[in-house]
Amino acid sequence: MRMMMTKGLIGKKLGMTQLFSDEGVSVPVTVIEVAPSVVIQKKTAKTDGYDALQLGYGRIKQRNVTKALQGHFKKADKGLFRVLREFNMDPDGCEAGQELNAEMFAPGDYVDVVGTTKGKGFAGVIKRHGFRGGRATHGSMFHRAPGSIGASADPSRVFKGTKLPGHMGSARKTVQNLLVWAVRPEMNVILVRGAVPGCKNGYVLIKQAIKKGQ
Repeated sequence: MRMMMTKGLIGKKLGMTQLFSDEGVSVPVTVIEVAPSVVIQKKTAKTDGYDALQLGYGRIKQRNVTKALQGHFKKADKGLFRVLREFNMDPDGCEAGQELNAEMFAPGDYVDVVGTTKGKGFAGVIKRHGFRGGRATHGSMFHRAPGSIGASADPSRVFKGTKLPGHMGSARKTVQNLLVWAVRPEMNVILVRGAVPGCKNGYVLIKQAIKKGQ
């Protein structure tokens, strides 16, 4: 069974701003820089068992790249890259070293954006899971604690998935069905309506939405 081919680019989140629609309505948009992503490797069903394209983004110095990766990048002969990601894209018509830019998408397209959320460190249940907490008066002695988490002697353990304090953020997150509001190829920029995961200058993956028609 052949998987559905999609479109995809690697980008960098520059921040958020607002634009105005023709009706004068303020639209919050995220600005994503999409300097050309370079095709590093073509993967085909004949050689690798599946079809895909491996893209590189963000050029870096040779001293920051292992020799194994230097040899891998040398096949495309387009320099060395900080980010290397694989996309489920049709390799037909693409060659190693080819550059893919913002013109791959157009205003009105819907995309899924994958990024790494902001790290919040160790957080309690109120910040991490939105717990209400206890009353602050009359000596309740219960304010921001998680409360009971077990069931005494039976089953004598904490159930998997119980909401507890712990590391918050710094996780891979996908936001689906974001509308491409504008594309500015001369600036290597795509503007999508709404927020995307991650901090400023964080790397993101922009993919054709899989749950919404183009």
